[in-house]
Amino acid sequence: MSHQSRFNPCKTLESVHGIHVVQHSPFALKQIDQQGNFPQSTSESSGKGLDQLLLMWRVWQQRPGCLRPIQGCIHGDQHLAETVANVITSLPFIVLGIQAPRKNLNTKLYANSLIGVGVVSSLYHSSRGKLRKYLRWFDYTMIATATVCLSRALRNENSKYLTAASAALLPIQPLMVSAIHTGMMEVAFAKRALKDPDLRMAHNLHKMSSLLGGVLFVADDCLPSTPFLHAGWHLAAAIGVGTCNKLLE
Repeated sequence: MSHQSRFNPCKTLESVHGIHVVQHSPFALKQIDQQGNFPQSTSESSGKGLDQLLLMWRVWQQRPGCLRPIQGCIHGDQHLAETVANVITSLPFIVLGIQAPRKNLNTKLYANSLIGVGVVSSLYHSSRGKLRKYLRWFDYTMIATATVCLSRALRNENSKYLTAASAALLPIQPLMVSAIHTGMMEVAFAKRALKDPDLRMAHNLHKMSSLLGGVLFVADDCLPSTPFLHAGWHLAAAIGVGTCNKLLE
């Protein structure tokens, strides 16, 4: 019998309870319990958890643009005076919401949505940092909500499917929802003005304020360094909203 067969270190160590020698690696020792089970390594489990978190973060970063906060117009308010002007010019929407007719549920919803527009706009222009871009999204969404409520208040025959689709698109495409329902409101306003001479003056003022508001909105986006353009858009939009309230009286 050779010396190797007489003395086998693997068999000698394996006879000791709690020690297991891994083949082909005489230096790798692992502790096992009485049932022979290997406990999971703490570093291995924490590594798997970290990998899962990194994977979730990468998936979240690759989400489509429609699920990201709106980035437009986050460059406004170049200085304190412009911030104050934008907050002050947001307050007329609250006043218009308080003064809006509340004849039925639809008109009440519209009036409350106008108050929401003024409040959210004030919060947005008062904010700074990362919170600002989320409040910008909330601002756009609140404006879109007001247009949906106005369209519903003016046209009770609106399709339920249109209302449901608008509600579903509000969080992800508020600008598109605003454009659709604003167009519907413009058509309804024009038809009413043709039938009712008392509304023609309000409609003419509405057309001028809407045109001015559109120009200021585009200019604010194209010329971000020009101060007080956004405040001017607030005022033009407030005049247009005030003329729309005439339709609900």
